Amino acid sequence: MVNFQAKMFNKKASDPKNKPDQIIEAIALKPGQSIADIGSGGGYFSLRFAKIVGKEGRVYAVDTKPELLEYVENSAKEKGLDNIIPILVSGDKLEDLPEKSLDLIFMRNVTHHIPNRVEYFKSLKRFLKPDGRIAIIEYKKGKIFTFRGLFGHYIPKETIIQEMEEAGYLLEKEFNFLPEQHFTIYVVKMS
Repeated sequence: MVNFQAKMFNKKASDPKNKPDQIIEAIALKPGQSIADIGSGGGYFSLRFAKIVGKEGRVYAVDTKPELLEYVENSAKEKGLDNIIPILVSGDKLEDLPEKSLDLIFMRNVTHHIPNRVEYFKSLKRFLKPDGRIAIIEYKKGKIFTFRGLFGHYIPKETIIQEMEEAGYLLEKEFNFLPEQHFTIYVVKMS
């Protein structure tokens, strides 16, 4: 069942209509960087990030389901990638990430699951390097009879921008190439 779920997540993430190559290009990763993929699911992006950042880099695949992390770990082994570190979290408690070490925190289709987002975003700061960034991809509101519309699996872009501002971040970039999601990148406000 979990393998099916992981494969389904990866199939959706890799679908050309969801523009994974443009997402990768937009976040402009470099060899040696450290990234946390929060809500890594089946690991599609974690695996792609791991290839880009290379042996010197680190990718922390963060998820609440141990089976999904196991799937990511096995996929990484199959591909000969040894720079993915699975991190199991319960709820919104991120304890096992190394402090002041991340160049990027990547969150795709996960923010609508987080209860106290402003506090959560504030807590992420301690893991970022001074010039670290947070990339958030989140669903736009769907038509009323879609999964997103019926179950509230979306957050308006304006809401995320405002919450990130309250948490002490500045909007750095905004991309409009995704058909069903909005995509924003933030940096920590210098006090």
